[in-house]
Amino acid sequence: MSTVHIVKEIYIYPIKSLAGISCQSALAEEMGFENDRRWMLIDAENQMITQREHRIMSQFYPKILDGKIGITFKDQKHEFSINEHLDNSLEVNVWDDKSEVVEVNQATSKWFSQHLGFECKLVKILKNGDRKHESSRVKETFNVSLADGYPYLLIGTKSLDFLNDKLDEEITIKRFRPNIVVISENPHEEDDFKSFTIGKVQFKNIKPCGRCIMVNNDPENGRLKKEPLKTLSKYRNVNNSVLFGTNIVSLNSGNITVGDELILTN
Repeated sequence: MSTVHIVKEIYIYPIKSLAGISCQSALAEEMGFENDRRWMLIDAENQMITQREHRIMSQFYPKILDGKIGITFKDQKHEFSINEHLDNSLEVNVWDDKSEVVEVNQATSKWFSQHLGFECKLVKILKNGDRKHESSRVKETFNVSLADGYPYLLIGTKSLDFLNDKLDEEITIKRFRPNIVVISENPHEEDDFKSFTIGKVQFKNIKPCGRCIMVNNDPENGRLKKEPLKTLSKYRNVNNSVLFGTNIVSLNSGNITVGDELILTN
C-alpha cells in the first residue's frame, strides 16, 4: 500500500536569493514552479549575487499581482512587468552552468543598485533550455531555472521538528527555502522518496540537498547566526556535505495545491 503525505506549504522565489512567496497553489513546470527563480541579480562582472555574500537580500520582499512583480525593501517599493525585458542577451554563470539571460530594464537595475549599494542588473531567463544542469548523481541533464542546481526542493515537517528539538532557539522552515513542504512521519524520510505524485504531477527524487552558510541567515532580520548549520553538521554530515531536504524534478506539468496528497510510487 502506498504511503500518503499531505502538502502543507508551497513557496516560490521569483528573484534568486530574495525572500519567497507562500502560495496556496502553483503550476509545476520542467524548470520549476511558474515564476520561481526566473530572475536573478548580477554584478558589474555579470556574476550572480546571492545572500551568501549579501545577507540584506533576504529583506527584499516580492509579490506578484496583475502580471507584475512588486518588490518592497524597508519603506521603498518598485515594480516591473513579468513579461518585460530588453533585447540584448547576456551569458552568465550559475555555479558551473552557463545560462542565457536578458536584462529586465535599466530602471529596475538602477533601483536595486541604489538599495544594495553597488552596480547590479536584474536579469531574466526566458525559456526552457537557456540553462542546462548535468546531474553527476543520475547522469542526466535537466533544463533548469536560475536556482542553485535543481528545480524543486522538498522538505518533510518531521525533519524540521527533529532539528528544532536539538536547538536552543527554534527556527522556521523559511531558513531552508523549500518549494514544497509535506507533512511527514519520520525525520528525513523524504531523502528516500524515489518517485511520487502530487495531484497529476509526477516527481522524481534526484539527491538530498547539501546546505551552505546561507541557512544561518535569519530571514526575519538578515542577521547571521551560528545555527542551524552547527547542529546539523553533527548528525547530517555525509561526505563533507551537510544535508537537509531533497532535490527533485517534475516529469510533467500541472497544478499542485496545499492539501494535495503526495503518493509514493516507488
